[in-house]
Amino acid sequence: MSGRGGGLISVIVVTKGAKDYLSRCLRSLHAQTLPPAEVIVIDNSLDAGFSQKIKNDFPQVKIYSAPMNLFYAASLNKGISISRGEFILCLNDDICLDMNFINKARAGFFVNDRVGMVSGKVLRDSIAAIDSAGLSPDIFRRAKERGYGRPDGRPFGKECYIFGPGGAAAFYRREMLEDIRVCRWYFDEDLIMFYEDLDIAWRAKNYGWKGYYIPSAVAYHARGGSFRPDAGLNKPFARRYLDSKAHAWLIRNRYAVMLKNESVLGLILHIAPVMLFGLLELAYALFRNPGAIGILSDIHWMSAALAKRRGCFPAAGPN
Repeated sequence: MSGRGGGLISVIVVTKGAKDYLSRCLRSLHAQTLPPAEVIVIDNSLDAGFSQKIKNDFPQVKIYSAPMNLFYAASLNKGISISRGEFILCLNDDICLDMNFINKARAGFFVNDRVGMVSGKVLRDSIAAIDSAGLSPDIFRRAKERGYGRPDGRPFGKECYIFGPGGAAAFYRREMLEDIRVCRWYFDEDLIMFYEDLDIAWRAKNYGWKGYYIPSAVAYHARGGSFRPDAGLNKPFARRYLDSKAHAWLIRNRYAVMLKNESVLGLILHIAPVMLFGLLELAYALFRNPGAIGILSDIHWMSAALAKRRGCFPAAGPN
C-alpha cells in the first residue's frame, strides 16, 4: 500500500530468533492502519526450523535466511538492497508498534523535503518511561537517546526536528540513503553493531538531511531483549551484559564514528570529555571484561575510519 505522496513503505526486521519477540513485532505490523507494502525479515538465527515457523505463521512476510550471523549493520544493508519502498522502517525484533505508528510517523517526511529520518516516541516495554525520542551525540560523543529513562510527559509531546532516530525503530527516506551511501554500504558494516544509528544520522546531517520527531507515532521496546539475559532487560549500563567481543565493539565504535563524522573544531572542543570517558570505560573493561582490551589492540579500524572520512564524507559536525 502506498503512503501520501505515492511512496511505498518497506519494513525491515532483524532477528536472531530470541524468545518470541519476532512474532509480537510481526503481529503489530499486521495490525497497522496503514499496512506497509512489504515486510522483510533478516533471519540471523541460523535455524532452518525457525525460518520455516515464520513462513508458516506469517506467509505474507519475505524472509532472508542469512548463512551466518550478519549482525545489525549488514542485516539492514541486505534488507534495504532487496526492498522496494520509498520509505524504509528499520526495526529491532524486540519492538512492538502501536497500530497507528506507520501512518503517524510517515507524516514526518512531508514536513520538509529534506527530512530523511523520522523517529516516533519509543516507550519502555515494561515501565512507564521514555526509551527514545530521538538520538544525538552527547558531550562524550556517546549515542544519547533523547529522554531515555524519563517519564513520558510534556517535553516529549511536541513534534520537532531532531538529530536522528534511535536504531530500534528508525524510519528513513530511500533518497537519503542513496545520497549518503558509501560505495555499496548504507550502514557501515565495519561497525557490526552499536553506534550504526548515530553514524548514519551524523553522516546524513553532514549531507544536509534532517531528522524529525513525531510523538503520536508510538512504539514499545524491550531494550536488550534480543541479546541480554532477562535480568538485563530495560536496564541502564548495557556493557555489563556484553561479552568481550561486543564490549570491544561498543568502545571502538564511538571513536570510529567520531573519526568519520566530527568536524576538526568539534574534535578540539570535545577532546577532554571524550578522553576522560575513554579512560573510565577502559578501566571498567580492564577490571570487568579484560578480554575486550585484547580485541581493541588491533587498531586497523582507525585507518579504515579515516579513509572513509577522506574519501566519502564532507567535514562537518553535528548541528
